[in-house]
Amino acid sequence: MEMINALGRRKAAVARVYVQEAKEGGKITINGRDLDVYFPSPILQYVVKQPLNKLGVAEKYDIKVNLDGGGYKGQAEALRLAIARALVKINPEDKPALKAEGFMTRDAREVERKKPGQPKARKHFQFSKR
Repeated sequence: MEMINALGRRKAAVARVYVQEAKEGGKITINGRDLDVYFPSPILQYVVKQPLNKLGVAEKYDIKVNLDGGGYKGQAEALRLAIARALVKINPEDKPALKAEGFMTRDAREVERKKPGQPKARKHFQFSKR
């Protein structure tokens, strides 16, 4: 199997993944660092591995990731989407299982821009008429 690539986005985070057959038993490398070094939180590690665990292929593929932008939660979720998309490229029959879990859905919620004359996007400065 040649290298498969896919893209995942969430908020300001962009994850580009390159998936190939495992040489070292399912190693995930993010920006040149190991998964548990890049995401020390076990919850975020779990989020990243969800699509792999759902299909039971965690040991089958080596994944190289380019992660950019956003915070660590957004990055983890962008990576989850990218991995799910790559797995569907490898085997299209897996799509319904991943879709049912919600791993194929791009979460489109973005930060609303701040408006002029207001402290935040929707909040207004205090107003009182005396």
